[in-house]
This record gives sequence, structure tokens and C-alpha cells, in this order.
Amino acid sequence: MTDELELLRDWNVDASPLTEPTREQARHRLLNTIARTGRHSDAAPGRRRALRLAAAAVVAMAVTGTAVLITEDGADGGTGTDHAGTNAPQMRNVAAVAVLNGAAARASEHEKPVSPRDDQFIYSKRIIEETERRTGAVRTYVDMNWDSVDGSKRSLTMELGRVIWEEPMGENEGVWPPREWSKLKKLPTDPRKLASGIIAVGTSDKSIDNFTAWDWYDAYFMLGELLKWPVLPEGLRPAAYEALALVPGVRATPGMKDSAGRTGVGISYPERASEKGKYLIFDPESYEFLGFRDERTSRSGKKTYIQLSHVADWAIVDRLRQRP
Repeated sequence: MTDELELLRDWNVDASPLTEPTREQARHRLLNTIARTGRHSDAAPGRRRALRLAAAAVVAMAVTGTAVLITEDGADGGTGTDHAGTNAPQMRNVAAVAVLNGAAARASEHEKPVSPRDDQFIYSKRIIEETERRTGAVRTYVDMNWDSVDGSKRSLTMELGRVIWEEPMGENEGVWPPREWSKLKKLPTDPRKLASGIIAVGTSDKSIDNFTAWDWYDAYFMLGELLKWPVLPEGLRPAAYEALALVPGVRATPGMKDSAGRTGVGISYPERASEKGKYLIFDPESYEFLGFRDERTSRSGKKTYIQLSHVADWAIVDRLRQRP
């Protein structure tokens, strides 16, 4: 069965191939659009947004191929190439690599395999602490979510206390990460293959040895969205951590706190302005994943909020609104 990572690859296979520069520009315009959609002004941190990808719209965007990625501060995104146009070598932060590989090892050892039925739901409870930067005012939210295992039923989600109903996918429509458990199970558990398989919404077959700086940002963003899902098939979370460790430019910052007040090491990707203030937080000794740090701006653009979050509970349940 064709999944959403294959929709674009198989679309209009008889058409003339795009040039690589055109393909790269279109891919990253798409990525930036997805990122902005998933980061609307009231989005909660650490929540897997339903990034719906309509195949026809995506292909139309790819055909134009004339845009460049615009970062959050309005500047053109860099390409990570040297003056000759070749891929510039980048160094990986050793401390960040150690934390991410440690987190992968811990997840492999401690995460219990689960096999939900298609008619079930994945329940999760997330605690979000939001601080308005200027005044220091703090609000705490308890968001609960029930996601359909096979995507065929309505899912109930909450963001900053508001209830949102997510309808089943339409024809030629998918989400990232895949909502269907069966599609999550098809994702590679080899970190190199996982990174290669998810860039450009699954439309590229590049080896990571040939990744550009754009490709690495693409991979970092998509892996981060995958890790927001509270439970993953066996082996996939460790692979995602190890794939993040391959990304040049990841950084480790000590002294970060989650919404439970636990202090850990923050992993970030400061190479892109759009990732400013965003961290995955890990225990500095056990490498247990603790939670997320994020930032958001109000709709008016006048207020900035620091958001800390962690998953307090999750379970496989039989019906909507059922709790463990």
C-alpha cells in the first residue's frame, strides 16, 4: 500500500525530471511552509501537529520551483555551501552526540514494545508551563489527546486547554508523522536510512553522505516532529535519536529545565533562526528524555512566551476520552 511518504515520489512519473536546484528550492519552500503551519501562534510545544499534506498542492508547489526558504527573521536561508558551491564540511558537537546516543541506548533498554489494535486510541497527557517573557506571568495547562491508531476515526486533541477535533484523512492526504501505526512501523530503524527516508517529505533517495545543509535541516525538523509522538514502534525512537546525532550543528546546553522542574541538557539546532529557543531536554546522567522547551509569539506579535512541557502519562485505550 502506498503511504504518504511515497505519494510525491509516484506522482506523474512520466513527467520530465526537475533539475536538482529547482527540486531543492521547492522542497525547502515546502518544508518551511509545513514548519510555519505547525508553529501557529497558539501551538503547544511538543505536540505532534497534524501536518496534512495534500499531494496535488505539494506537486504544484514543486513544479514552480522558484522560491527560496525564508527564515523566521525574514532573511534568506543559507545553503551550507562554500564559495565553489560544494557542500561545506561541518563539525558535530561531541557533547550533543554523546547525549543523543546515550538517549538512544536508554530508550532501547527501557521502552516496552506495544502493539495497539487499529480500533484503539493512543492517549497522552502533557503538562505545559508557559511564561510571558516581559511580565513573567506563568500559566499551566494540562492537555490530553486521543489519537486514532489507524487514522480512520476522529481524534481529540488539546492545545493550551482548547479542544480540537482532527478528522480522518481524505484521499491523497497524509500527515507527518504518519498517524497510522502500520505506517510508523514501516519507517526504517537504521538511523542513516531513517534520515534519508524522511527528508523532502519522503521524496528524496539521497544518501546522507551527499546531504546539503538544507537536507540536514529538513532531517532535523522531521525527526523532531517524529519524537513528539508519545509512543513509537519498537526501535524507532532510538533510531530517531541516533539520526539526530548525525546532524552537523546540533548543540548541547546544560542547565535547561522542563515543566516538572527537572534540570537537564538541552539539545538544539542553532544553525537555523526558526529553531531559536527550541530544545529537547535530557537527564544529564541517565539520558532519559525529560521534555521540550519552545517559544511562541502571540497573534499580535507583541508578546513572547517561553513554553516548557513534558508527557506525564500515556496509554493505549479502547475509546475516546477513556483514561488509564
